[in-house]
Amino acid sequence: MRLRALGVETTQDLLFLLPSRYEDRTRVVPLGELLPGQRAAVEGEVLLTEVAFRGRRQMLCRIADGSGFLTLRFFYFTAQQQNGLARGVRIRCFGEARRGPQGLEIVHPEYRRVDSSAAKAAEDHLTPIYPATEGVTQGRLRQLVGLALDQTAAHDLKDWLPAAVLEGSRLPSLRDALLYVHRPPADAPVEQLLEWRHPAQRRLAFEELLAHQLSLKLLRQRIQSDPGWPLVTDGALKAGLLSALPFQLTAAQTRVLREIEKDLGHAKPMLFVDDDQRERGEFHALLKQGVGADHDGSMPLADSGQGGGARLAGLPSGEQGYRDP
Repeated sequence: MRLRALGVETTQDLLFLLPSRYEDRTRVVPLGELLPGQRAAVEGEVLLTEVAFRGRRQMLCRIADGSGFLTLRFFYFTAQQQNGLARGVRIRCFGEARRGPQGLEIVHPEYRRVDSSAAKAAEDHLTPIYPATEGVTQGRLRQLVGLALDQTAAHDLKDWLPAAVLEGSRLPSLRDALLYVHRPPADAPVEQLLEWRHPAQRRLAFEELLAHQLSLKLLRQRIQSDPGWPLVTDGALKAGLLSALPFQLTAAQTRVLREIEKDLGHAKPMLFVDDDQRERGEFHALLKQGVGADHDGSMPLADSGQGGGARLAGLPSGEQGYRDP
């Protein structure tokens, strides 16, 4: 239920839950080099864990690595956590260091137990940070996305883009793009990733935009498959409107009016999609000035509802020649 707030209901939804930013946890910073305000991965051995009452109940964990000391402060904790941070346990954690009563400290760090003989490297790739939702931690989200990546085989991910398109645009396959976005290598260009300019991200964006355009095209085709009523007039209404205007139409306005006349003669619903909505709005305002405020009700703008906005329809609403929904 909590994942639904992020739009996640299936394994594939997890794959397309894309990170909003990244953190570099590929280097473990010695405690003696840690600075206030620095976000870093650190590692040390637990010296002491205690529950204190200093204004409010809190758990304090003191760790050391031979170069310095660090306090981990938890305001929300369980008995299981307290028992897991026993003396001698080695942990690796990440968070922002700040000055505290007993030196540097990190409040509610992300942490995990590590083997004392484990390699010093913290992570072999940048750490993704996902959109937050109540009740689901970043660690849990990364675990779920990681499982989805590992359990999804290449043949389970249908790549709808032809190989020729990918090669021509120098874009990776869908699986390679998802793997890179969720697990970028330590030397990945972070600025490119944060600005969504990396080829892996561009490939995902390209497919989404293509799917959007194709769905709109199918929707237009379905709309125009319905019957409409052609409207052919003698031009008297248009002539009356144009003669009432205190200005001459521009070339663009004349073109739009001509397109409307053409659409009115078709035996299918009209689709109003124009590239310059601002010009349409200005033209409509000029028309209102030309014919007077009393005519506002008889000069609506028709709208296809397809995201293109309204286009000038300089005819009364009863004579617009398109099928009412």
